[in-house]
Amino acid sequence: MENKEEQKRYSRRNFLKNSGLTIGGLAVGAGIGSQFRKTKEVEVTKEVPVEKIVENNANRALMYFSPQQFRIAEAAAERIFPEDELGPGAKKLNVAYFIDHQLASSWGTRGREYTMGPFFKGEATQGYQGHLNRQQIFDIGLQGLHDYSQKTFQKPFEQLTAEEQDQVLIAFEQDQVELKGISASSFFAQLRTVTIEGVYADPMYGGNNQMEAWKMKNYPGHQMTYAQIIDSEEFQVIKPQSLNSQHQNHQH
Repeated sequence: MENKEEQKRYSRRNFLKNSGLTIGGLAVGAGIGSQFRKTKEVEVTKEVPVEKIVENNANRALMYFSPQQFRIAEAAAERIFPEDELGPGAKKLNVAYFIDHQLASSWGTRGREYTMGPFFKGEATQGYQGHLNRQQIFDIGLQGLHDYSQKTFQKPFEQLTAEEQDQVLIAFEQDQVELKGISASSFFAQLRTVTIEGVYADPMYGGNNQMEAWKMKNYPGHQMTYAQIIDSEEFQVIKPQSLNSQHQNHQH
């Protein structure tokens, strides 16, 4: 006779199978280093030819950045999430486009946030508490990366070696650089966070090119249903689907 735990487990499985429950979500994170270690891609159970669909829908139009700002942001994001033997980095994942598109939205203008004074310095855990919106913060921060690089190495940030770029970013992270209106560490924290979001967000938002970041994590993306594998006792690796690929498949 099955115990209560077994009954509960199979009852839940049957519910998921019969309901055709759709499960999806956004994988994000914040930080550099071991928190974002990549896993090798393994063979998937089913082939879904969606790469060209996602590639064709990749929006590479600049909506906020100037060309120079874009180059700086792209180089900085690549140092935060660099390419290695396990997969592409931020540059190939189009993360700078993601950041650009986010800045052009209400996120960049803080259009949906309370921004009236008075303003007080918050605790370190509370993040930025000032009056600047994110567009202004990135304008100041990216200009600061350029100026500090010119002063320290006599070259623009995007032309520095990887080691030199790391030195600049570490100086920002440790507040060794003076910026007007915001601390260098606050800018760096926002840059790091939005970089990781751009790596793992759905490709429809501009980053995670061809879902390569999801593939490195064996993350299934936005599947319509898991009913076909709910009875399996083994771990299933599923080729990911984006919101764009679901729309394309629905049209067919």
